[in-house]
Amino acid sequence: MGNLQEGDKAPVFKGKDQNGKNVSLTDFKGKRVVLYFYPKDMTPGCTAQACNLRDNYDQLLKKGYVVVGVSTDSEESHQKFIAKYELPFTLLADEDKKIVHQYGVYGEKQMMGKTYDGIHRTTFLIDENGEIAHIIKKPDTKNQTEQILELWV
Repeated sequence: MGNLQEGDKAPVFKGKDQNGKNVSLTDFKGKRVVLYFYPKDMTPGCTAQACNLRDNYDQLLKKGYVVVGVSTDSEESHQKFIAKYELPFTLLADEDKKIVHQYGVYGEKQMMGKTYDGIHRTTFLIDENGEIAHIIKKPDTKNQTEQILELWV
């Protein structure tokens, strides 16, 4: 996992969203950004996390937050995920793994005795000045919004 710390300047990411539109951290200057990294569209934990953010999206908007999800899935996969679960926020398709490496969330994982490389589920809360205010290294997929609001009022 990466060496980013709270208080560090957030790496300026650039990627394509679910519709092929270019998105960068600089697009959100002056806003609070919830940048969450998740392993795979349509999987149980990732769906629970996305739906928790969806169900509390209005509350996050009222607090001035922008929500951006990132995985290494394709734009097409993101489109299906968004359509199936009616997700109101942007998902970035990081197929070349550039953003996940910038943020240090891609690396060795283990599941059921097998070792493989993948995304470590992590949420970065980036303040209006582009600094990392908080890092949630073990997001609670069913209560992600509550974790965010407890840290960042």
